[in-house]
Amino acid sequence: MIISKLPNVTTTIFTVMSKMAKDYGAINLSQGFPDFPSDSLLTQYVSEAMDAGHNQYAPMQGDLGLREIITQKTQSLYGRTYDPNTEITITAGATQAIFTAIAATINKGDEVIVFSPAYDCYEPAIELFGGISVPIQLRPPSYAPDWDKVAHHITDRTKMIMVNTPHNPSGAILSEDDMLQLQALAEKHNLWVISDEVYEHIIFDGHAHQSAARFEGLSKRSFITASFGKTFHNTGWKMGYCLAPEPLMSEFQKVHQYNVFSVHHPAQKGLAKYLQKESHYLSLPVFYQQKRDALLHLIKDSRFNILPAKGTYFQLLDYSAISDEGDVAFAERLTKEHGLATIPTSVFNKNQEDFKQIRVCFAKKEETLTAAANILNGL
Repeated sequence: MIISKLPNVTTTIFTVMSKMAKDYGAINLSQGFPDFPSDSLLTQYVSEAMDAGHNQYAPMQGDLGLREIITQKTQSLYGRTYDPNTEITITAGATQAIFTAIAATINKGDEVIVFSPAYDCYEPAIELFGGISVPIQLRPPSYAPDWDKVAHHITDRTKMIMVNTPHNPSGAILSEDDMLQLQALAEKHNLWVISDEVYEHIIFDGHAHQSAARFEGLSKRSFITASFGKTFHNTGWKMGYCLAPEPLMSEFQKVHQYNVFSVHHPAQKGLAKYLQKESHYLSLPVFYQQKRDALLHLIKDSRFNILPAKGTYFQLLDYSAISDEGDVAFAERLTKEHGLATIPTSVFNKNQEDFKQIRVCFAKKEETLTAAANILNGL
């Protein structure tokens, strides 16, 4: 008999809703992936790397050329230099990086502060290693942290705070003041930080991404996780990386080497060549803001209450003027009866609190967004 280490974990809502979309032939705005291809030049570079024979294990830390490019990118964007030899690891997506950072630092009884709604990989990883999640609920419409409340939840058992900016699923972002308050608490209480920054390049309306790398005190105690898949429209490649100061990265790599050891070598070679041009990621804010604005324009006369997302490629839609159903029931009915799959957000909240909001992904082609908008306008 197997005694489950995660007895309360069920199938992720992303899998459930994507399967439902397939079963009912629905437009899938649930799971966060583009329905358009990544740049053919990038796939060409990866194919060339395969043809050149880069098909065996990459170095455990990742291809050195790619790590060097990441060093340059981080210095250029955030003014912080990470040593490519000791402070950067290429990972199998950001989820593996988050899991590995938790595995490397969290022991039985350690408390980890997590902001809800939270990406659903956080709490199971904490629980798996004996940690205790301490959720603090963010609330609409702003989904802004209350740092006094955070301070109140810190105990002598608190080991870490996890943040995500731009934030999935709300589309909110942390300000410079937010990061300074986080830094002050982390320094005062000697806490580690995981800063999940997978949507760092998808940020709108002239805002600047406030990476933990920008802040001296935070950078010394943070794991920063990033995603090539989110940035370059190829989530199926599962390519990401982690930045951390050498003492933290040393512990991270002890787990990483026995978890995945290394990740897809040709993709690393292709990305290293592709990233030599900054324009590939600097153009993303305009690219995705156009998609956000196109969707919002298409549904401006709908009955949804909408606060435009400040980042990510997700938009929350408040349906309280349409139905008093719970969001899970509403999302299921929207899929089965109207042919549109979305994500109910209560599943990410503390005690599954229901704000009558669904999340849609707008990383889609124009015709997909138009078809989805026609359904939403009819509700």
